[in-house]
Amino acid sequence: MLADPTVRTILDRAPALGVGDWWLTAGVLFQTVWNELTGRPAGTGIRDADLFYFDEDTSWEAEDAVIRAGAELFADLPVPVEIRNEARVHLWYADHFGVPAPAFRDCADAIDHFAAVCCCLGVTVGPNGSPRVYAPHGYDDLFDLVVRPNHRLAPRDVYEAKAARWLGEWSELTVLTWDG
Repeated sequence: MLADPTVRTILDRAPALGVGDWWLTAGVLFQTVWNELTGRPAGTGIRDADLFYFDEDTSWEAEDAVIRAGAELFADLPVPVEIRNEARVHLWYADHFGVPAPAFRDCADAIDHFAAVCCCLGVTVGPNGSPRVYAPHGYDDLFDLVVRPNHRLAPRDVYEAKAARWLGEWSELTVLTWDG
């Protein structure tokens, strides 16, 4: 993951946002690994980069200020960096996905709730500049190219839509059914 220039640039610049408990997560990470494992060029299939942070200020104005600062900070990257305060997710999740979300305790809690096990992955940078990885389910599914549902939050249709898109890009994937 760290060899990918987009990932590395985000990790290098993200501390400038001045937010605590931030993590680069989701597709830009696991899809970067899939690209490497399958011999695809860097960036293949990657639509955006998700940058999570956690701030007790759940006002839209506070989150919007961080989003705007990030848009400027990451404007030159090949994919948009989508920045979200995970303390606010429970306020809009049901409207967007049709099921309510719990109030997350921190970014790790949010990462734990991704639609597929291989997605539950985050990287941040510690005070000394070294990367820290959070992978609550380990790395087996990621490196074995297995997409397995994580039933904690995302509804079946969200998992199935994501899995179908990924399989269309990375035919080497083994996609497990929701029930199975």
